[in-house]
Amino acid sequence: MTLSLNDLISIFIHQTDLELTGYIKNKLVPFNIAPEQNLIMMLLWEKDGLSQNEVACKLDKDKTNIARMAFGLEQKGFVKRINCPKDRRVQRLYLTKEGLELKEHIIPIANQFNSLLCQDITNEELKQIRQILCKMRANLRNS
Repeated sequence: MTLSLNDLISIFIHQTDLELTGYIKNKLVPFNIAPEQNLIMMLLWEKDGLSQNEVACKLDKDKTNIARMAFGLEQKGFVKRINCPKDRRVQRLYLTKEGLELKEHIIPIANQFNSLLCQDITNEELKQIRQILCKMRANLRNS
């Protein structure tokens, strides 16, 4: 039996991701930051001074991609990239004054976005969504 396009869960997840990304991208436009760059900023607001490798691991992203995004954030004045004195190959990301100030604008947007997404969804349902998506990712990694 051949599955139709509507039967493929990967298509549904992809379409949902596009809609989510488009929505948040529009909210971030006034702050000159892309959704993926925002993920880096959110990590730094939790713990400043992470290495680019630590960011790549936490976001499950390619190191080269993180380096490119970090460069973009540096060009915008939101972060400084500083080589680690113990290992010059390691670059750490530190928030600038502008990067810290950006938090005051972005965190309310992120909280509002999360509330909108989770509206009418129970904590148990959210837990199930996370478990199912984790299983799907594990299936891919184990294939």
